[in-house]
Amino acid sequence: MKKTVVVYGSSTGTCENIANTIAEKLGTEAVNVADFNADVVAENDNLILGTSTWGAGELQDDWYDGINVLKEADLTGKTVALFGCGDSESYSDTFCGALKEIYDACQGANILPGVSTAGYTFDDSEAVIDGNFVGLVLDDVNEEDQTEGRIDAWLENIKGEL
Repeated sequence: MKKTVVVYGSSTGTCENIANTIAEKLGTEAVNVADFNADVVAENDNLILGTSTWGAGELQDDWYDGINVLKEADLTGKTVALFGCGDSESYSDTFCGALKEIYDACQGANILPGVSTAGYTFDDSEAVIDGNFVGLVLDDVNEEDQTEGRIDAWLENIKGEL
C-alpha cells in the first residue's frame, strides 16, 4: 500500500472512532481535519477522507477549512476514498449528504467508488450518484451492529487501489 492517511472531522467522536478503526485496519494514521494542510496532501499518495453530516446535509464544522485545502491542492495522481456517518432515521432526507461536498472538492483525483445504496434505509442524499453513495456511509446511531462489517467489506473492495 502506498503512503495513506485517514483524515476526519468529528464533533461528537463518532466519525473519529470510525476513522481510527479504518486507520488501524490499514496500518496508517488518522489525522483530525483541523490539522489537515497542504503538507499532509503532499506527503501522501492516498487520502481517505471522512465527515459526519449535520442539520440539512451540512459538513462537520472543521471541514470547511479542509475543503479549501483540497480545492487549493493539486490532487493529480492522488487516490481518494470517502467515508461518512449520519443518522438515517432522524435525517432521512439528508443522510450523509455532506460527503458530496468533499467529493466535489476532490475532482482531479482518482476517487474510488463508494458503496451501493442497497441495504440502507433513507429518503434522499446528495451523496448518491447513479444508485451508489460516493463513499462508505455508516449509521452508527441506528445500525451500529453493521458498522464493522461495512467497513471491512469496503476496505476489502478498495485495498487493491491504495
